[in-house]
Amino acid sequence: MKKLLLPSLVLSFLMVSSCKQEPKLPEAPVARKEAKNMEIHGDTRTDDYFWMRLSDEQKTAETPDAQTQEVLDYLEAENDYLAEVMAPTKALQDTIYEEIVARYAQDDQSVPYTVNGYSYYVRYEEGGQYPLYCRKSLEEGAEEEILLNGPAMAEGKAYFAIGDWSVSEDNRLLAYTVDTVSRRQYTAYVKNLETGELLPDRIDNIGGVTWANDNETFFYAKKDPQTLRTFQIYKHELGESATSDDLIFQEDDNTYSIYAFKSSSRDYLFIASYHAQQTEFRYLSADTPDGDWQIFQPRVKDHFYSVDHIGDQFMIRTNHEAENYKLVSCSEGATTMENWEEVIPYNPEVFFEQMVHFKDYSVLEERIEGLSQFHVLDRSGDSEYYIEFDDPTYRIGFSANPESDTDTFRFSYSSFTTPGRIYDYNLSTKERTLMKEDPVMDPSFDPENYVSERMMATAEDGTEVPISLVYRKGLELGASTPLLLYAYGSYGSTMDASFSNSRLSLLDRGFVYALAHVRGGQEMGRQWYEQGRLLNKKNTFTDFIDCAKHLVAEGYTSPDHLYAMGGSAGGLLMGAIINMEPELWNGVIAAVPWVDVVTTMLDESIPLTTFEFDEWGNPKNKEYYDYMLSYSPYDNVEAKEYPNMLVTTGFWDSQVQYWEPAKWVAKLRDRKTDDNLLLLETNMDTGHGGASGRFERFRRVALMYAFLLKLEEGS
Repeated sequence: MKKLLLPSLVLSFLMVSSCKQEPKLPEAPVARKEAKNMEIHGDTRTDDYFWMRLSDEQKTAETPDAQTQEVLDYLEAENDYLAEVMAPTKALQDTIYEEIVARYAQDDQSVPYTVNGYSYYVRYEEGGQYPLYCRKSLEEGAEEEILLNGPAMAEGKAYFAIGDWSVSEDNRLLAYTVDTVSRRQYTAYVKNLETGELLPDRIDNIGGVTWANDNETFFYAKKDPQTLRTFQIYKHELGESATSDDLIFQEDDNTYSIYAFKSSSRDYLFIASYHAQQTEFRYLSADTPDGDWQIFQPRVKDHFYSVDHIGDQFMIRTNHEAENYKLVSCSEGATTMENWEEVIPYNPEVFFEQMVHFKDYSVLEERIEGLSQFHVLDRSGDSEYYIEFDDPTYRIGFSANPESDTDTFRFSYSSFTTPGRIYDYNLSTKERTLMKEDPVMDPSFDPENYVSERMMATAEDGTEVPISLVYRKGLELGASTPLLLYAYGSYGSTMDASFSNSRLSLLDRGFVYALAHVRGGQEMGRQWYEQGRLLNKKNTFTDFIDCAKHLVAEGYTSPDHLYAMGGSAGGLLMGAIINMEPELWNGVIAAVPWVDVVTTMLDESIPLTTFEFDEWGNPKNKEYYDYMLSYSPYDNVEAKEYPNMLVTTGFWDSQVQYWEPAKWVAKLRDRKTDDNLLLLETNMDTGHGGASGRFERFRRVALMYAFLLKLEEGS
């Protein structure tokens, strides 16, 4: 590979003198062992750290019992150990944090969008960690209304997040939800926007809120208090107690979740029942909230469809006889499958991901050879075209498009080298207008200083796996170049190349950043997902390893300078690769990692378990049990050398409970035969998403980057 010279600007940042390696590490915490045997299918597994699991009642008790106190003491000991080991990098962490924050506009504001005669936007005030949700009437000279004052509402709270918010059709009432625990258990409130007063209506433990057109009724999804599965839809009438709300629908199949929403036309309400492989929708006129809901198309095994309404038609995205989905439509009076008419012919080479509809146009987001495109259908003129983009790898998405009676389509665009942009696109004239580019408040930033690439790695079964890369122009690429490889690879979630303000602090210090588009996502179509789930899950892990080996073989780095990172299900990926190929990595960051796969999937009381049987399999079935056991990171920890590791979690995490990473670290520390770093950071105030403040989350990013730079200096 061609060598590139490293400019002095980058060289000056490559290694940081404040990041000195301590000559002797402090003594690491040692967790107590208490064997718990778990038997199924004639097999016995022993978990020495099962005692770390606390119930919600124990976590929220005013006075901790003996077990709770022991768990808290252990987690704090790990935090203290991390702080002591990373103390020499404290100045570096502060520098990186300050760099990242300084790149953001302190008084930033979103691009306003229009609904029912009002312009809505979100803005930050100087130094604010939380936004203000605002609107203005479209009348000339109208003053700003602050709908929700995030900074005031968050004051004194360790965690604060506004979930869903929705304004009634007459613009008078605001329904919104708030989480102050970080377990995605929201409480709904209703605010009178004319008087500023809160109505007495309050509903706990819900999902989203959807207004009917009478301005007196809204529908909401209720969560199971233990599993957090949304499984009921209720109708609430203003002024009534939540205890008297009518149960509209209950999803009794515990592998499904549900939610309610309103159509693009605002004429219909929908209830969606969904899991990974199939869906079912119910619908009702938004003008008649007391009416009878109708099933749109009954659920059929492996049939996944979604529906919207525009004009006098329903538009349906379906995988019926179309693995990569196709667009069909039907009239309002006949909604079942036999009445569906094809809008465009099915193309198996094109993966149809999502859709948005306007009065005369439909826009489809499609993925072709791994890259997204917008496919525009002129329904009035019966023509079509594509909106194209030039970067070798990028990310696009639908932005706010709440009004259907318009020819203006709003979308977002970003790439590894291009900060996030919002465009308004005239679907008739094809004129593209830049509405905003996220500012990088660093006068030295120039996108021309960075190089973006896309390449293909060959997996062990011959499959070509895409990799997206970015690095500083002029960086000398070779065996001593540090490279961070990231992936997710589950749930059909696609990971596209997008800009990151924080990542500049790594790139400017001489790192290459690479994104592996491994199977388990849907970057290359529905089959990409199918090849990375259930009994094909190991393809995700081997794809990642093969991408790493490709980068080494192509001269971008070497195992001594190669790092891996993933979070949540991507943390499972990290756990699998260090068991499979521990010598390939100098360091690994596992953020909120799901690592105790078999135990979690056998426990249906844990949030998300039943909903995910179609993703991972049900280990009560021996075939799935054996397969999951063969890759479960926690169950496969061995007495061998492991790479340096930083593991993060949140005490209130409802998606990956804190005890999984805590047990994993304890077991790794007990079994591993090396002297490499093994660090656990537990945020005692937050859950899966980390800190809620706009900038506070970058404290953890700074810790991660300092961890990588510390390893680089010592390598």
